[in-house]
Amino acid sequence: MKGLYGRLVLANILFLSVLLTGLGIVLGQFFPLFNQGADPIIKRDYLLFLLIVLLTALFVSLYIITRLLLQYIKPIDEVTSNAIKLAEGDYSVHTAMIEKERKNDLSSAIYSISQTMQEISTEREMEKERLNTLIESMGSGLLMFGRGGTLNLVNGVFRTTFGFKDDEKLIGKTVNSLELPGELESLIEDVYMTEQSCETQLNLQVNGVSSSVNVYGAPVIGNYGNWLGIVVVIHDITELVRLEKIRKDFVANVSHELRTPVTSIKGFAETLLDGAMNDQTVMKEFLEIIQKESNRLKRLIDELLVLSDVEREGFTLQYSEVGLKKMIYEAIQVVSGRIEEKDMVVSFDMPNEIVIDGDEGRLIQVMVNLLSNAIIYSMKDTTITIEVKEIEDDVVIIVKDEGIGIKESELERLFERFYRVDRARSRDSGGTGLGLAIVKHLIEVHGGTIQVESKSNVGTSFSLRIPRRKRNY
Repeated sequence: MKGLYGRLVLANILFLSVLLTGLGIVLGQFFPLFNQGADPIIKRDYLLFLLIVLLTALFVSLYIITRLLLQYIKPIDEVTSNAIKLAEGDYSVHTAMIEKERKNDLSSAIYSISQTMQEISTEREMEKERLNTLIESMGSGLLMFGRGGTLNLVNGVFRTTFGFKDDEKLIGKTVNSLELPGELESLIEDVYMTEQSCETQLNLQVNGVSSSVNVYGAPVIGNYGNWLGIVVVIHDITELVRLEKIRKDFVANVSHELRTPVTSIKGFAETLLDGAMNDQTVMKEFLEIIQKESNRLKRLIDELLVLSDVEREGFTLQYSEVGLKKMIYEAIQVVSGRIEEKDMVVSFDMPNEIVIDGDEGRLIQVMVNLLSNAIIYSMKDTTITIEVKEIEDDVVIIVKDEGIGIKESELERLFERFYRVDRARSRDSGGTGLGLAIVKHLIEVHGGTIQVESKSNVGTSFSLRIPRRKRNY
């Protein structure tokens, strides 16, 4: 038997054995006396009395010892067992109470300890779950290295950013064994060496993809000033860098586009004031140039305002029922003068009217821009073809020309602001480079998409896919 309770039970058995042995010895001492001529009846009565007394004493002592064991010794064994379980981390133990009117203080204390430890353990598990959720929900990659230089903590964003699999074991690896980009590895090593915070922007190549990241590394200091390791936060700023580049390019392009007509107007005006206005022929020529440049400047400002309005937050369309046949003919009428100048033909045949939900004025603006581009980049005596198709719940409008076409390498940038395929031809025609950017935004606001296909010296085809009915998002 194990434990204090078992040892006492064994002691009780030994005590009984000794008692019985003593009883045998006593009886053995009395037998010779009785054999010397005592009355058999007296002998029997005496032996019976002695046996009853001894057995009574035996059972009384056994009862008392058993009660003592049950009341005082067995709980100690239970408390000891539960204390061992608590030491092993099992906080679910419950020590039995002896009696409601006789509570064991030690048992009560162990029970309170187990309850408190279980509550603390539950709270720690909840805090750990919250921390893990927070770390995994971060939009930045997170690494934490211990004092020994091994990885102690990593989140899913880091794994995704650097192409590690979810089941790949990273915990316990060193900086060098992670095979991180050289710039990032150097920064981590610098933080280890200097024990100073460091923040920088890096351009990384990860799995063949270029990305810009902001990396912040700092030592982790304990409450008592002890150095625990370092933490590294990696924030992907690729989109921010791209937007910043677009902003800078936009400012530079606007400045350039505005400077050209303003410089022309200023130069010819100064020439006229210097005496050229006395020559009627020269004055008329210069004034025509000034008028042309001012018209170009006005178009640029108008299109900038349109683009700004379309991209403005809260921009809405004036929806109504739009007949596509009527809308397309109105757009053709707007550019008809330029079509006649180049002896071009517009092929458009739509026997049945198709009605969609849309902003008629904006859709006319889209078609005018596409037709204007087709006219600018096409030779004389060519044809512009317009087709309308119905596909499921959408309508597809195709504008196809027989112009110079666009190289495949330039298709991705076609809808950027101020981007021109042929800058000289576009500038001569008064183009601003904003038309297709406006078209793309207006179609997307309608809930549609735009695609382009082109071959050099063959022609270009723009496909607009617009939902027939207004979609609520």
